[in-house]
Amino acid sequence: MDIKQAQEEAIELLKTLIATPSYSREEGELADFLESRICAFGYQAKRHANNIWLMAPRFSDNKPTLLLNSHIDTVKPTTGWKHEPHTPVVEGERLYGLGSNDAGASLVSLLYVFFLLSEKEQPYNLIFAASAEEEVSGKSGMESLLLEMPPIDLAVVGEPTGMQLAVAEKGLMVVDCEAQGVAGHAARNEGDNAIYKAIKDIAWIESTQLPKVSDLLGPVKMTVTMVHAGTQHNVIPDKCSFVIDVRSNECYTNEEIFEILQENLGSELNARSFRLRSSGISDEHPIVKKCTEMGISKFGSPTLSDQALMHFWSVKIGPGDSARSHTADEYIKLDEIRNAIECYYKILDGLEIPSK
Repeated sequence: MDIKQAQEEAIELLKTLIATPSYSREEGELADFLESRICAFGYQAKRHANNIWLMAPRFSDNKPTLLLNSHIDTVKPTTGWKHEPHTPVVEGERLYGLGSNDAGASLVSLLYVFFLLSEKEQPYNLIFAASAEEEVSGKSGMESLLLEMPPIDLAVVGEPTGMQLAVAEKGLMVVDCEAQGVAGHAARNEGDNAIYKAIKDIAWIESTQLPKVSDLLGPVKMTVTMVHAGTQHNVIPDKCSFVIDVRSNECYTNEEIFEILQENLGSELNARSFRLRSSGISDEHPIVKKCTEMGISKFGSPTLSDQALMHFWSVKIGPGDSARSHTADEYIKLDEIRNAIECYYKILDGLEIPSK
């Protein structure tokens, strides 16, 4: 297979992916198809839940291992679509369809780059993984799949970045908070209003920036996104709950940020998880150096991906534009796929990867 053939076959495969609904936690049909498609290429596809992965021939314990990953799940279509979300339509250079940009184009590009790289000896072991539940950070997706695979030294995660290199990514922690008061009648001077207590905590979050600021990711971003209190107009509320969305940089662990919140807020706090961590990679890593030599710019990404679950070196790079993700009439440009396959191949062919 040459690059031109890979480019055109990848586009055709993406059309089939678009036509097969694969919402988060409902990826079974697409996983079935992808598994059979890979087997038709002569590879042995492995399956864990709705995750599909495969290894290139000539696996050796003496080589580092490179993982190529993107996800097969999509969000559900928003309102406002003028095209049918699951009918792939090409208009000019644009291929419309749900999941075309996020992250079908990355998925098919990385799969065909896997085929191309596997045709000859590489200085690394090569694994391709199409993961499930990425859009919901589900525990049956990449987190569980990593337990099934050999140790990984470097991952290339496909997400729409305009083929620019994300060398850092913000993490995520969601914190449920509850301010406690005392119920009373609103007409009398009684009770202890939980809303007023919550307001003090919310004001602290709005006005506070943690001192450690990342050169690539900026400050930790803390945002109150949900508030709920009260049962009826004449009852002083004894509880007020609110939710904080915390986007962490690499300067803090999620646990450290949670401790800071506990020290400064009066509400009861509960972190849903600490597992979605910020990530980063050294400028001295060979893949970063190679991309720099090729004129590929690097940046810090504010959006979450399966990188958050990878406790080894990783970068995020892929065709498309993050601004098109989760929008009506999502699309990918055909040349973005063609260019991605060529670019991925130039970056990865013969790349020397250190063992971590």
